[in-house]
Amino acid sequence: MTEDDKPAAAAKPAPAKKPPPGTPTEPPDPEPPDGVETPAYLERLTQDVPGAVTQVSYWVGDWTLILDPARLIEVATWLRDAPETAFDFCSDVTATDWPAREKRFDVIYCLYSTTRRHRVRLKVRVGDGDPLASVTGVWPSTNWLEREVYDLFGVNFTGHPDRRRILMPDDWQGHPQRKDYPLEGPGELLLENPLDWLRVRNVEAEAEIE
Repeated sequence: MTEDDKPAAAAKPAPAKKPPPGTPTEPPDPEPPDGVETPAYLERLTQDVPGAVTQVSYWVGDWTLILDPARLIEVATWLRDAPETAFDFCSDVTATDWPAREKRFDVIYCLYSTTRRHRVRLKVRVGDGDPLASVTGVWPSTNWLEREVYDLFGVNFTGHPDRRRILMPDDWQGHPQRKDYPLEGPGELLLENPLDWLRVRNVEAEAEIE
């Protein structure tokens, strides 16, 4: 066997970049301070759905419930249906990326009750590729919101009725809101002029037109 006949060695993955010193590895999620009374419905939730809430956080007047991802639908349904909560509207779904953490994504759901006029946030921590159940069956308003988080962060929502990109083209490489996404865009071409980058992107389309 000649040198040319030997199989090529598998390329070694590039080492992960370490964040600069002092970079936060995760949010603080502070506990409620002394003197702040926990809402009665949060106490009942922990009784009716035991083990689902792993932490209760309070910051500048807002409550956040950090959940076991496997119990998300169970908690969401309880918060929607319980008379004392009546969280009938999910106003936003977003995410934050903490690459230094094993469960790098915080997926956050902002809930509002149109009848009781109170708010709460839900937060679940998931790793890259971990399945996370879609809450579209609980709050239909989350359909496009989950699609945006999937598009920009790559969170693996399962059970979504139409999971596909919503902002980026279907053939876009990667997820632009991840903190390790290259600032120059996908691919290996480092182009300083934005017009040059657009020309490279449009080569295939222009060839089809000709």
